[in-house]
Amino acid sequence: MNKKNETFTSKDIEIEAVSPLYDGFFKMVRYDFRHRLFAGGWSDVVKREIFERGHAVAVLPYDPEREEFVLIEQVRIGAMATSESPWLIEVIAGVIDEGETEKDVCIREAEEEAGIHLDKVTKALSYLASPGGTTERIHIFMAQTDASKASGIHGLDYEAEDIKVHRVKEKDALAWLGSGRIDNAAAIIALQWFFMHKEKLLTQWSES
Repeated sequence: MNKKNETFTSKDIEIEAVSPLYDGFFKMVRYDFRHRLFAGGWSDVVKREIFERGHAVAVLPYDPEREEFVLIEQVRIGAMATSESPWLIEVIAGVIDEGETEKDVCIREAEEEAGIHLDKVTKALSYLASPGGTTERIHIFMAQTDASKASGIHGLDYEAEDIKVHRVKEKDALAWLGSGRIDNAAAIIALQWFFMHKEKLLTQWSES
């Protein structure tokens, strides 16, 4: 059976057990499952621990008049093992809370993490963060903003956030992509999408 060219149905995977392993700031569960094989028949039981943190939104604010992005910088302990510094240049992002729309999260997080207002919030794409180990899907948005309003240190104390705001020229952001200074997935994907679709996006904004 070749699933590459067929539509997935629930009959193609059998979930035998879902076992909670940890329930704290994040959750960890174990899935015991079997799946149909490309060559036909069924696999043996596969056991996988899966990280559950919900789904998230990331937004790239851009100022067309100044040709600047608003990016943020904060510490990420997971980066220590492989990065020169765990302080990363990122796009604004946050987890979708119950009852929130994706656009709601963009607007809320922009205010909390950068103190800015967003206009013309536009969905770009979504992607699976790391489907071998987590269910998380990240939704990427573009938005127009006034970058001159972006400055300072932001974040919520009860979430232990310490976030520095950066106004970054378009040409500098492109150079940072090329040099590897920006090396986290959401920021890379958002910026690459912007540069691939800039003309169409700005036309759409100007006509709306």
